[in-house]
Amino acid sequence: MDDRVTGDDREGRTLPAVLLCGGRGTRLGGDVEKPLVEVGGRPMIARVLDALADAGVSRVAAVASPHAPDTRRALVSGLAEEAAVPCTVLDGSGEGYVADLEVGLSAVDGPAVTVAADLPLLRGRDVEAAIGEAVPAGSAPDEVGPPPDGTISARDETTAPPDDPVRSVTVCVPVAYKRELGASVDSSFEHDGTAVAPTGLNVVGEGSDRVVLRERDSVAINVNRPGDLELARRILRS
Repeated sequence: MDDRVTGDDREGRTLPAVLLCGGRGTRLGGDVEKPLVEVGGRPMIARVLDALADAGVSRVAAVASPHAPDTRRALVSGLAEEAAVPCTVLDGSGEGYVADLEVGLSAVDGPAVTVAADLPLLRGRDVEAAIGEAVPAGSAPDEVGPPPDGTISARDETTAPPDDPVRSVTVCVPVAYKRELGASVDSSFEHDGTAVAPTGLNVVGEGSDRVVLRERDSVAINVNRPGDLELARRILRS
């Protein structure tokens, strides 16, 4: 069976996306698989699909995990079809993030946005900004807009010629910002003297890698624990 994700790119849709839907949600607790936990009356995975569609990605490869069978069933039975962007459901191995990511990247066969399903506050503009950091200036003048407010820094500010490859981008949030919000911090590293945490939103490209920092609630809250869920719901209500 050919799992390659196909489909014509529409105007303004610059890259495909890989949506990672695994995770048992053991730290979160409860009886519902993490991607299906509702925030603002919608499953987190549906909210991330909304953001990808709003950003104008060309298509989505949603990689399901055997550890989250209800999530796969929900995608196949309606969520993927209801998404406002073409979405193909793929089966991951359940061996972890990297293994599932490889499944998705093999399907899209090229540079792609990658995102986890635990970012319920993600906005289309966050994804657009990540693409804008990855796509060389001049290569797609009508397809990527300026980064949203909240850009802190980027490792490489040079303007690339149009024939440069799509660069890899890791979107991070300062650890201090997450802690100020009250969000949990599960992993971090130092970048230019600042402790930063990966958001789960990236672009996997062919060129040089760059770290981009954002101070935005929409990318700062990965729902991993009950406190994160309560925080996301509270922010959405406000």
